[in-house]
Amino acid sequence: MTSLHTGLAAIVTGGNSGIGRATAARLIHEGAQVLIVDVQPEPSWHAEHLQYLQADVAADGSPAKILACAIDHFGQLDFLINNAGMVGGSEVETMADDAWDRILDVNLKAVFRISRAAIPYLKHSTRGRIVNIGSIMSNLAGPGMGAYTTSKHAVAGLTKTLALELGTFGITANYILPGAIVTGITGPAIAADPGFTDFWSKKSAIGRLGQPEDIANAINFLLTAEAAFITAHGLAVDGGVMVNP
Repeated sequence: MTSLHTGLAAIVTGGNSGIGRATAARLIHEGAQVLIVDVQPEPSWHAEHLQYLQADVAADGSPAKILACAIDHFGQLDFLINNAGMVGGSEVETMADDAWDRILDVNLKAVFRISRAAIPYLKHSTRGRIVNIGSIMSNLAGPGMGAYTTSKHAVAGLTKTLALELGTFGITANYILPGAIVTGITGPAIAADPGFTDFWSKKSAIGRLGQPEDIANAINFLLTAEAAFITAHGLAVDGGVMVNP
């Protein structure tokens, strides 16, 4: 039986751990070839049809380097998953310019630049897809999270614009709004605060924290042929957290 993505190729940024790794693994399972891009020097895992590129997505020259690597290996690009991201910062009053710039560079500017570089190749795909990782903070806000919240609101706006500009080429663009997901980014917060898991589990209608595979499954759906009429959409994968004030 033919898998969902046989003959198609993907780029997954931040693909060495967490949501990115789970997504890349799911796509490979469904027959895709995948290039994972990560700042870490070595891949944390290996698989058939998996290629690895060490790169800081926010560095000058990275978009061209990433696209060249994918095309060199696969000869095509069908899926772009802009997953690499970071948290951090402080309250606006005390936030340093360099901290603000770094978060916006990774979470937003890199998404713009890599998407821009990918568009000419996606236009040749029979199933061009862009999926960006937003956050429940694409709709909400929290103290001490000004740069992160701003970046994730902007990812939503950028994705909607991409959808409008690229729809005529059959390319869809959507974004995911993860809730509290157990990853390397949230791990320190979970370990430092015994109440973290309890708080977010109680806010979830499902009654648990999310796992990277929960996000990977949603991304995988948006990449399928069946999702061809879904675009400019923010898909909440939060266990119902946002509807529970």
